[in-house]
Order: sequence, then structure tokens, then C-alpha cells
Amino acid sequence: MIHQFYREQYINSNIEEVWNFFSNPQNLSKITPPDLDFRIINSLDSNKIYSDMRIEYAVKPLLNIPVKWVTRIQEVKEYNCFTDVQEKGPYSLWEHTHTFEECGDSVLMKDHIRYKLPLGILGNVFHFVVLKKLKNIFKFRKEFIENKFNNYGKLVA
Repeated sequence: MIHQFYREQYINSNIEEVWNFFSNPQNLSKITPPDLDFRIINSLDSNKIYSDMRIEYAVKPLLNIPVKWVTRIQEVKEYNCFTDVQEKGPYSLWEHTHTFEECGDSVLMKDHIRYKLPLGILGNVFHFVVLKKLKNIFKFRKEFIENKFNNYGKLVA
């Protein structure tokens, strides 16, 4: 079964600052809860995402067990959207589309995730655990973003 997860958030900033922050893979660890111990493990040749960029990282999503996860960036439309797709990792399917829309003095950021759990019916039995984890990750992200972009459009260090 393919599940979907959707969140949106208004960010008090301009599209350039928001895009520059979210299109830098080094910032992934900043928007991920510390308990997941997120670490990029491959050498990145750019601080800006681009189509076909591969990002390898280690993360501890459940029970403090490390998991290697490899995503590929696809469909980058500068200042508008990009999608990361899992090539290797804990899901049978993972497609995360990030969309950014300028709305006056702010930016509407949308996250749409399509995912499928492994292990068929057994995996779906434990979907509530995964969904709770996703909600916690995006709660952390929302709070981080609110604190990061809180000075009338200026990026706060």
C-alpha cells in the first residue's frame, strides 16, 4: 500500500533565502531531530542540489539501529521545487517533493511524500509507528524553521 504524507508551512522570508537554505544538502542535519543521528557519509561535490545528485547518509530511525539511506535528487526547478527519491534504504518506495511558492512577503513551503513500507502486510501493520515518527520529524522541522527565519525575512544564524 502506498501512503502519502503532506505538510505545508509559511516561512517569513524571501524565495532566494528559503531556496538557498533548503537546496543545500548540508542543512539536512539541521532540520532533522538529533535523536535520529543523521549524518551524510559520502563526499558531496556541491553545496547546491542538482538533478541526479546522490546523497548517502546514515540515520537511526527506529530502536537506535543505524540504517544506510541513499537518495537521488531529481527534477530540480530552481526556486520552485525538487524531489528526492530513495535508491536504497528502509522503504520500498520513498518520493519526497519539496515545493516553494512566493506569497507576498513570505514563502509557502509544501512537502509531499509518497512512501511504501517493506514487508507487505506486516509492514502496514506497523504503519502507525512510521507515521508517528514522520509527524515528529516534521514537528521538529517546523519549529526549527520558525526559529531560523524569524527576523522579517532575514536568515537568522
